Amino acid sequence: MDPGLPFCYVTSTGRRTGRAHTIEIWFASSGRTLYLLSGGGDRSDWVRNIRKNPSVRVRIGEETHDALARIVEDPAEDAIARPLLASKYQGWREGQPLSSWARTALPVAIDLPEAPR
Repeated sequence: MDPGLPFCYVTSTGRRTGRAHTIEIWFASSGRTLYLLSGGGDRSDWVRNIRKNPSVRVRIGEETHDALARIVEDPAEDAIARPLLASKYQGWREGQPLSSWARTALPVAIDLPEAPR
């Protein structure tokens, strides 16, 4: 997995249709966990989809992983996710305030398996 790539592609299962839905989204990683921020919070279709069915397919560059997505609810993990994304995409540095996006968007984690499929 190349954490320097600008985007990943997350495919979730539509909560009503059962059809696959793919989004292109910014990501940052810590170990085998990807972090994403949903600017639309719980109103985003992809977030609603993973709340109903957390099984997702993630493509990062040439690698594809079947994984489970989850909403980040632990404050300690939240404190990791937001700065990771803000530093990768907005040049955030320790001691600076987070942007509105990084402060208010809903953090989502995807725990990747050890090997791509």
